[in-house]
Amino acid sequence: MPPVMATPSAEAALTVDGAADERSLALRQQRLDELNGASLRALAGEVDLHYRGARLFQGEHWLKPRAPHLQVAEQSPDLADPLTRRALADALAQQLRHTDSVLHQQLAPKPLVERLIFDLLEQLRAESQVPPWQPGVIHNLRRRFERWSWQFMQSGHCETAAGLFVFAISQIAWTRISGHLLDQDAADLIESTRADLTPVIGIALAGLRRDRDDQRAFAQHALSIAAEMARRIRDASPAPDERQEQEIDATLRAAFSIELDIEQESEESLPDSATGLSKSFEASGQQYRIFSTQYDREDAITDLVRPAQLKDFRARLDPLLEGQQLHLKRLARQLQLVLARPEQEGWNFGEEEGLIDGRRLSLLLSTPGERRLFRQPRQVLRNDTVFSILLDCSGSMKAHVDTIAPLVDMLSRALEMAGGRSEVLGFTTAAWSGGRARKQWLAQGQPALPGRLNERQHLVFKSAETPWRHARNSIAGLFKSDLFREGLDGEAVEWACSRLIGCEAQRRLLLVISDGCPMDSATTQANDAWYLDNHLKQVVARQERLGAVQIMGLGVGLDLGVYYRHCLGIDARRRIDMRMLDDLVALIARRHHR
Repeated sequence: MPPVMATPSAEAALTVDGAADERSLALRQQRLDELNGASLRALAGEVDLHYRGARLFQGEHWLKPRAPHLQVAEQSPDLADPLTRRALADALAQQLRHTDSVLHQQLAPKPLVERLIFDLLEQLRAESQVPPWQPGVIHNLRRRFERWSWQFMQSGHCETAAGLFVFAISQIAWTRISGHLLDQDAADLIESTRADLTPVIGIALAGLRRDRDDQRAFAQHALSIAAEMARRIRDASPAPDERQEQEIDATLRAAFSIELDIEQESEESLPDSATGLSKSFEASGQQYRIFSTQYDREDAITDLVRPAQLKDFRARLDPLLEGQQLHLKRLARQLQLVLARPEQEGWNFGEEEGLIDGRRLSLLLSTPGERRLFRQPRQVLRNDTVFSILLDCSGSMKAHVDTIAPLVDMLSRALEMAGGRSEVLGFTTAAWSGGRARKQWLAQGQPALPGRLNERQHLVFKSAETPWRHARNSIAGLFKSDLFREGLDGEAVEWACSRLIGCEAQRRLLLVISDGCPMDSATTQANDAWYLDNHLKQVVARQERLGAVQIMGLGVGLDLGVYYRHCLGIDARRRIDMRMLDDLVALIARRHHR
């Protein structure tokens, strides 16, 4: 039987109705992750914890759950349950607070079987440290483990010797460390296995309970249990050669995690951006280098494209907008409600309630029945926001221009109708494969760690001070295909933020639209594959700390969560509709009201 569900809390109100569409589900889950992130920071005592997409990061490092009962695939229905997401956050908080990760890595065994069991036991130890005055956390953790146990039994993994051994030790250790009673079905299933194991590992099990406050001492008992369980699993499934050994490890990995691999992607979900650690960036002291700025450019699109050609591009863009059947005024109203703030503008006099108007007190004597003796402040919505749209103009984005150009044009126009200001920027390179900057580097003997090796080009399609009607042809300049080359995202984000900071406004928002990670072939070859990637992360993290600009990411066929805390992914194969725009407004609303 599955564990009894807890009484829904306030967070349960975020549970998505079965009829809700997939995008709305993703947005609500992101909001829930923001709430869980705040709770997690408080429980763990760490200020740099945050979610990107469905993943938890500490600073720029992804915190991957170690134990199997915390590994839930992103496509799993379990993630639609807010109580499950809260339990995962609570479990990770305990791991961060009570597990020394460096010590854990030093003590952890290398063989897969032992490592899986060792990770599980350490997580159970961390979860057992919850103080009794936090009964909600205790309940969440117990509910999650019982849910996983029920799923494990239903999956059929217990029908194999390896699966049954793994399940048995997880249940025995959990009840011994936490003091919770086992579910009757689980107890019945492992009864004979427990009777066989207890005489052999009984001393180590007692040590788990006794030394649960000492990670190093606890680890010695955990290592003993892990080694014994690995021996029994292999005895039950003989593996005379290396190939069969690998097959047993693969079978055990599948048995140990209901979802197999939490990084596995469903066909319907957007892929994640690839990322990694740049050794060149580390070797440079995390100081981004530029070999030459001599050929860098910042161009207005009107200086690159003839007016007649811009007019032709506009004639191509207008039919695309008309074919979308989008409601511009509705989008503008939504943005106004999200971005505008009420401000007092004078008074309304002759009101029946409010503040007493001294000028009308004489009416109390002349007209005792008069009640309109009050005044109330008159408020208007005022939008003092500057919104920058930064477009990735790398070569791969050319394929999406028929989708992105109408979106950018409509968003820019709606922002102006909502009373705000907007600018449309782009970033690319002025050459392929480094151009003159790379030739200069070659001529100087190819010094090591040169940093960026290309001619940077920043594009201004519309400035914040230019009305949309004057820039409508310039925005259509996105259709000029030879602008699209390579991308230096980190420098572009820094440039866009500096332009925003130079604008007088109460709020400054930046939306980065991209379909991939930073890429410049010359820079990558001279440094390494993740040099530009690591710089982008550094820039975004720095701007987030400064707080002057609020940054969002819009991934085109890609999840940009590894770069931007607040992001949305769209399928570029689908036409723009109001549902997609509603999702974008919801993203802006969450980022605006921090």
